[in-house]
Amino acid sequence: MFDLKLQNGVAVVAIKHGRGNTLDIELCEALAKCFDELRTADARAVVITGQSRIFCAGVDLKRVTADGIDYVRRFIPALHRLSEAVFFHPKPVVAAINGYTIAGGCVLACCADRRIMARGRGRIGVIELLVGVPFPALALEVIRFAVPSRHFSEVTLSGATYDSAAALERGLVDEVVEADALMQHAIAAAEKLALLPSLAFAHTKGQMRLPVAERMERSGAEIDKRVAEIWSDPETLQGVRDFVERS
Repeated sequence: MFDLKLQNGVAVVAIKHGRGNTLDIELCEALAKCFDELRTADARAVVITGQSRIFCAGVDLKRVTADGIDYVRRFIPALHRLSEAVFFHPKPVVAAINGYTIAGGCVLACCADRRIMARGRGRIGVIELLVGVPFPALALEVIRFAVPSRHFSEVTLSGATYDSAAALERGLVDEVVEADALMQHAIAAAEKLALLPSLAFAHTKGQMRLPVAERMERSGAEIDKRVAEIWSDPETLQGVRDFVERS
């Protein structure tokens, strides 16, 4: 489902899961476990990337519609665990966005401390409302955290996807580089962050994310209960099927 290698003290996690690196229960659980284990590994920082021209095409909607309500009720918690494991990871995390980064894939990238996108290699954005499903609680908080407030409503409500230049303008990514230099830049960015004292970095990162953690503690479970209900609704599932057929 993914390759993991150590390069100059940086753990490089390369997603390799089917044609689109789509998120299903198995991939979410495997990646969450990987990030949990990296907390105590020798790696000083993490780079996460995809394969070919796809970083992550989002949730596996075909699996959602094929497996139905029981699958959805198990998938929402698995997706939460993945976002939680990456967003609250104590070490520096850099997303090397090598191509299309859509919906849940965009959320995954936005969990990182720094996002570097390859020029001309795809688009990025959250299309959940076009699909007809609400954002899980932590997913929306991740986008709120990553995207400047002046662009937050547009990015979340429009369902738009953006090329690298437009994504940079809206704060979805921090840097755009040529595709053949992407991994070099991403690893260099991770190495630079890893030079900071680890305890101080982890504590400061936790402080920065504390408002998200507090909101999740107050209302995350209740929101996700309602999210699961909406995702599981027969009308919603039919809408997702219609979206998949049109796509």
